[in-house]
Amino acid sequence: MKLHEFQSKAILGRFGIPVPRGEVAGSAEEAGAIAGRLGGRVAVKAQVLVGGRGKAGGIRVAATPAEAREKAAAILGLTIRGLPVTRLLIEEAAEIAREIYLGLVIDRVAGRVALMASAQGGVEIEEVARTHPEQIARLAIDPLEGLRDYQTRYLASFLSLPAGLWPSFARIAHGLYSAFVESDASLAEINPLVVTGAGELLALDAKINLDDNALYRHADLEALRNSDEESLAEARARAAGLSYVGLDGNIGCMVNGAGLAMATLDAIKAFGGMPANFLDIGGGARSERVATALDIILQEPRVSVVLLNIFGGITRCDEVAQGVAEALGHVRPDLPIVARLVGTNEAEGQAILAQAGGIRATTSLAQAAQLAVAAAGRGN
Repeated sequence: MKLHEFQSKAILGRFGIPVPRGEVAGSAEEAGAIAGRLGGRVAVKAQVLVGGRGKAGGIRVAATPAEAREKAAAILGLTIRGLPVTRLLIEEAAEIAREIYLGLVIDRVAGRVALMASAQGGVEIEEVARTHPEQIARLAIDPLEGLRDYQTRYLASFLSLPAGLWPSFARIAHGLYSAFVESDASLAEINPLVVTGAGELLALDAKINLDDNALYRHADLEALRNSDEESLAEARARAAGLSYVGLDGNIGCMVNGAGLAMATLDAIKAFGGMPANFLDIGGGARSERVATALDIILQEPRVSVVLLNIFGGITRCDEVAQGVAEALGHVRPDLPIVARLVGTNEAEGQAILAQAGGIRATTSLAQAAQLAVAAAGRGN
């Protein structure tokens, strides 16, 4: 679950990280009033859950309340990467002397939280990693020890910060780590963390992504979800307890198990196709859940073929097949469906699919992927 900038900054502020004063506005008039209360120059910033706001004209500086109203009206009329701008963050504009990147992410290979820092702040860290990896310092944090002072000193030295800023940098790094852990985040970054003209550190922008699987522990954070910026498919999948991620291809995928789902996506790509989604129905899925999952896929207009890949263990093949038949009973799609069912009650599942009709069945993942790619290429 992604948080808006203003929501992320509110969390960081609770952990002692300095952020600019600001308020959220939903109209140009509100933006002007907030600018008047803040006094001086303000930044008018679109609040959408995508990157590239600045390049799209979603961040502008205003010198007066009247100018803030004018620029807010212009930004509220924008659509950035498919998302309309409906909210703005109006905050004090900072005098920037230098920009730094500071972020935390889960390193699943190392089994640790990784703390990263770079003197190249204000740009996407992925771009820095691609073009100048030597400009990124990366430290693994032991979960039993937490972030240690010697690690913050190392990063401050790596960033060539003046010695006078090392204590405040350490407080910010410790605050960011505490916010990350206590919020059950998967990502927390300050980009940029700026050195102001007055020689102080300030979190000018912030981004926090929360682990959906831990939200049951954080009712206050779950309440921050912005469903307006969530696709209908994602909303339905979340409500049904399904793991769903929309992708850019045209082959809809329904699989049981995250590992098998990843292998299915790889197989599709290996034969020249592109998956339209990642959808894991989980182990032991009943027919009703399967029907919901298939209906979610069928409602996506970009999908031209559906690939079902089920390995029956806890999840029985006949339960999945029954769910598919129920979904097809409600919506008979004018597109091909390829199904690979192997495992528990495989014969019963194959019989149910055969009776439903219109489904090409196989027991080979490679053949299933080839059939789906071929059908997608024909556009029928």
